[in-house]
Amino acid sequence: MRRLILIALPYLWLLALFLVPFLIVIKISLSDVALARPPYMPQLDLSAGLAGIKAFFSELDFENFFFLTTDELYWRAYLSSLKIALVSTLFTLAIGFPIAYGMASAPREWRPTLMMLVILPFWTSFLIRVYSWMGILSNTGLLNNFLMWTGIINEPLQIMNTEIAVYIGIVYTYLPFMILPVYSTLEKLDDSLLEAAEDLGCTRTSAFWRVTVPLSKPGIIAGCFLVFIPALGEFVIPSLLGGSQTLMIGKVLWEEFFNNRDWPVASAVAVVLLAILIIPIILFQRNEQKQREAEQ
Repeated sequence: MRRLILIALPYLWLLALFLVPFLIVIKISLSDVALARPPYMPQLDLSAGLAGIKAFFSELDFENFFFLTTDELYWRAYLSSLKIALVSTLFTLAIGFPIAYGMASAPREWRPTLMMLVILPFWTSFLIRVYSWMGILSNTGLLNNFLMWTGIINEPLQIMNTEIAVYIGIVYTYLPFMILPVYSTLEKLDDSLLEAAEDLGCTRTSAFWRVTVPLSKPGIIAGCFLVFIPALGEFVIPSLLGGSQTLMIGKVLWEEFFNNRDWPVASAVAVVLLAILIIPIILFQRNEQKQREAEQ
């Protein structure tokens, strides 16, 4: 009984905070827009009994999902979001892996301090950190003033309201999510494996690529998921740093909900976005499970 209760608790949590809201979003995505609160139809009328329930389900359709395929704004937003999230994840990995490797290679007495420095940005509001980059990257910001003071440039660089600013904001914001899982994997790495590789003729560089990188694969995969998934639906960073020229699905979703008041289309956009995220994760997990079964 205790085991069942222990197993049931996380499932009840997922049921209440993920599955039920997701079913509500799916229901709204199959509805039609209406000038009401909430602004969609049909509404379930339980007072009509079974006839009301049948009428409710008979009016649901997939019209909003078909609409997403006819307007190029949506698929362009999906492709742009995938590109920005993927490139940002690669940049985050390229920056975060050396930092995590340096932390794992540092003396043990220094590791808690280095860990605290990585976690330190979380002590400040996410919104304040994004606003600070607006002051750094603007035409009269710290970066342009420094470059002009050193004589590297003669006029300010246009960084704000571009995709470059979005990349900088995403990489800076989600860098700890890449460092922490990679560091957790590298810290547990047995140093004797590197010594054995060097005794067998590997140089330090080849031992790093043949031993360290493959064994850090779980941390790399976890870090990439932790960065890619939230970056794909990011809204605040592209809105504040990217301006109106940066097209991401998070901005389109917000505009459909709050500007156009078209909840059914916005819900359909959210359902497709979630499917884009869930399907690769499920396929990856199945592939990993098959590999583990083959190794056994």
